[in-house]
Amino acid sequence: MDGRPRQNPAYRRTRSVQETPTGVSCSFRMSPGALPWHPMMPSGPVETSHPWGDEATPYLEIGGEERVRALAESFYDIIEEDSPVLRAMLPANTTNTRRKLFMYLSGWLGGPPLYEEKWGHPRLRMRHFPFTIGDDEAAEWMRCMRAAFDRVDIDEPLRTFLDERFSQLALHMRNQ
Repeated sequence: MDGRPRQNPAYRRTRSVQETPTGVSCSFRMSPGALPWHPMMPSGPVETSHPWGDEATPYLEIGGEERVRALAESFYDIIEEDSPVLRAMLPANTTNTRRKLFMYLSGWLGGPPLYEEKWGHPRLRMRHFPFTIGDDEAAEWMRCMRAAFDRVDIDEPLRTFLDERFSQLALHMRNQ
């Protein structure tokens, strides 16, 4: 292995990434029958059913860019409305924070890797290390994310799949 990410050789796409007044907009086209490679996807033949549903990636199952953006926005709305512990960790203006979460989730869910293309590896633990994150903070983060699932109407089986993956991520961020 030469250190580069694996690519599905059948995957050919053209992509357009643009900064817009409301954030980042991304569009891409894939060759017919081509699927992107992502760590959440199997490397072998693609099945018609996955732990998250019938679509090829969680990004597609959730509904693409619009729904991923809605999840990120809802998550931060809930923090601002109902989580003083997490709100204290955020800057006064959360516009950039919201955009970065959307960009990160886009790639993390198997869609366009917007965050990585703009800033490189996310280095989540390093970026969260200045904050005290223990079991209580991780649980509060998950409470807010689950409430965001409710707001954007994420249904089963995608909801259970995302809950498991986000729970792993929240616990990984603990530093206390």
